[in-house]
Amino acid sequence: MIQKAIKTGKILVNGQVKKASYKVKDGDVIEIEVPKPKEYEVLPEKIELSIIYEDKDIIVVNKPPGMIVHPLPNKSSGTLVNALLEHCKDLQGIGGVLRPGIVHRLDKDTSGVMVVAKNDFAHQSLSRQFKERVTSKEYLAIVRGCVENREGIIDLPVARHPQIRIKMAIVKDGKEAVSFYKVLRYFKDVATLVKVSPKTGRTHQIRVHFKAIGHPLLGDEVYGYGKKDAVFGVERQMLHAVSLGFFHPRNGRFLRFIAPLPEDFKKVLRNLVEISKK
Repeated sequence: MIQKAIKTGKILVNGQVKKASYKVKDGDVIEIEVPKPKEYEVLPEKIELSIIYEDKDIIVVNKPPGMIVHPLPNKSSGTLVNALLEHCKDLQGIGGVLRPGIVHRLDKDTSGVMVVAKNDFAHQSLSRQFKERVTSKEYLAIVRGCVENREGIIDLPVARHPQIRIKMAIVKDGKEAVSFYKVLRYFKDVATLVKVSPKTGRTHQIRVHFKAIGHPLLGDEVYGYGKKDAVFGVERQMLHAVSLGFFHPRNGRFLRFIAPLPEDFKKVLRNLVEISKK
């Protein structure tokens, strides 16, 4: 944005347009013309939702793979928020125009259970629970190779990749990231089905952690082998948020919701079973 402003003469140095390469000197006066903010509207869309539970405060859905949770600058339709605005006429705007009711996210190609707040009261309660780590989250993942230990803890700090900013990485001074895992099934030495319970909720945490121990998720194009895993019928990263537990914002009861596996995940499991028989 700043580079564009320099090129279009919206940033002046001592009243003059300068190139971006100009080195600022002591005493220079820099003027910046800040553009007026553009109005941004997210429109309701009639998109089918897989609803697990709903009441006046919350809605729990099973997000399909391939769906973005909220609009982005280059993607303003087809998101979970667009669908929710159509379904929930009482969805309040806490979280902003782009993220009404959103208290946590799943990656585009990660499927599974999500809770959305329908009002400010619920949003504050759920946000606090996620921040204080009192929620209970379990994922199913299919990873490459044979995970040696049947259960374990991956305790490695995660932060933005120092060179590739769209990626996350294991970084010495990164934020604490802890994942508990348990092996559910081996498919020879080809792949392993694991249940993962993340203690923390860092961006891409499970994907980065399993790459770090040498077992990237099947189908993961950022941290794994991506399209090379198509031989197993994989079309996206094999990660599914299978269960989510939290205290209801209104009555304080602890609730746990289960999201059934999507068909593409089950198809890959069936393919791996057949490979294991050979």
